[in-house]
Amino acid sequence: MADLPDTSFNSNVIAEFRANGGQVGGPWEKSTLLLLHTTGAKSGAPRVNPVGYFDIDGSVIVVGSYGGADINPAWVHNLRAHPRTRIEIGAETVDVEARELPEDERQAAWAQITAIAPPFAKYETQTTRTLPLFELMRT
Repeated sequence: MADLPDTSFNSNVIAEFRANGGQVGGPWEKSTLLLLHTTGAKSGAPRVNPVGYFDIDGSVIVVGSYGGADINPAWVHNLRAHPRTRIEIGAETVDVEARELPEDERQAAWAQITAIAPPFAKYETQTTRTLPLFELMRT
């Protein structure tokens, strides 16, 4: 079973993100990062997670990689249950609707993501699940 997310780590990243207009240091320093607001699929409770994103052909794409674990991150289940949500990107807060990419679109985007960020190709080899990709479309 994968380790549970370190909530203090996430809290620190979220605070740094908000204090610096979307810029953070540490392991996220060279990454594009957003704060993904979701509603718990089971609990209905609000959640916020720092998530790396990719600009693929003008679309904001997030990957449910969970570092190649055999389970999806909780936010994947939350987006599937409640796709209308909000993100913080840079200093802006935006209402979005999440759309899971169908296989043909996923494959095209995946090729671009792994070219930009080769570690993601390794994540895919560490698990038998398909890593879900979501487009976060402004509403």
